[in-house]
Amino acid sequence: MNKMTIRDFDFKDKRAIVRVDFNVPLNEQGQVIDDARIEAALPTIRYILANDVKKLILMSHLGRPKGKIVESLRMSPVAASLESLLGEPVAKLNDCVGEAVSSAVESIPQRVIVLENLRFHPEEKAGDESFAGKLAGLADIYVNDAFGTAHRVHASTTKIAKYIPSCIGFLIEKEIQYLTKALHPVKPYVVILGGAKVSDKIEMVDNLIGQVDKILIGGAMAYTFLKSKGTPVGNSRVEDEKIDLAGNILHKAEEKNVKIVLPVDHVVVRSVDNPGTKEIVDEIPDGFIGVDTGPKTINSFVRELKDAKTILWNGPLGIFENPHYAEGTKEIALFLAKLDGATVIVGGGDTASAASEFNVKDKLSHISTGGGASLSFLEGKELPAITAISDKTN
Repeated sequence: MNKMTIRDFDFKDKRAIVRVDFNVPLNEQGQVIDDARIEAALPTIRYILANDVKKLILMSHLGRPKGKIVESLRMSPVAASLESLLGEPVAKLNDCVGEAVSSAVESIPQRVIVLENLRFHPEEKAGDESFAGKLAGLADIYVNDAFGTAHRVHASTTKIAKYIPSCIGFLIEKEIQYLTKALHPVKPYVVILGGAKVSDKIEMVDNLIGQVDKILIGGAMAYTFLKSKGTPVGNSRVEDEKIDLAGNILHKAEEKNVKIVLPVDHVVVRSVDNPGTKEIVDEIPDGFIGVDTGPKTINSFVRELKDAKTILWNGPLGIFENPHYAEGTKEIALFLAKLDGATVIVGGGDTASAASEFNVKDKLSHISTGGGASLSFLEGKELPAITAISDKTN
């Protein structure tokens, strides 16, 4: 990747505007309950501050306000959380563009400024160039460090780079470095696929199937694959319209000499809301729903993973949010955390949440901060927000 990075710029006495991904979860009291995305941006923020920037202006979206002001989605709790983590005063403004914002950027004493939720303005998601120009007018240098939105063509992620010199931050640089390893892996290379939908992963599988040695399939998507083979799946969740597609993937894998490993046992219930009906079965009977991967399957997955040098994990292996159905996802997470000599890449989204839930996020090589962006990259697609950044000239 030949893009300008923050190492290529002199920030001394300059104003830098940084697109971060501070779309963090809040509780009913409006407090940040998971600050992982804020922490992920700290290396870039600290580097710019250490290089004597005059003003560091941070911009992000939060939630889905749909172009309107939503009081519960203001950036104030995010700014407070950042101030606590950073150990430096942080000013929070009540808008992201306009004369009052421009004036405040010039006059307030704090070096670090958080703008109001970008998506309070419909122009943000519309990729409006005039709106992007107003954001650019606040600063001398634009830094994009919001990998989670890199697949979006929004004003603050792509259009702003037309107006002022641009570069990427450390987080995006790290994301590209590790996800590239998943596209050009050290072998043996094993991919673990989970989650609900075959359709979400099909383009990624198509792009990787010529390089991967094994694909281990769990989660609800496994039932679509099993049904395509004629295996009974009871009342488990199946994408009926994707059964032929699943069969085609199995056929293509066989042609490419890729080993596909499907579940051989299952944790099932009569009702997801009633864990008291939980059983472990080799074949799912009518009236039962698969909710987790069984112990025999986990053991088989572990055997396939133990000699791998590159592992990509995208999608949980059961309804891990419910502790009654979390064992499969937890066991794989704990095994990967102890695996020596392998690069383990977690593809963001629910899988990243699972890694955090089971306290292994610091023991894995890389956990992507962008579910949709990481999928797009692994599908072989360009990420518009990165394409927009200036190329190095030498």
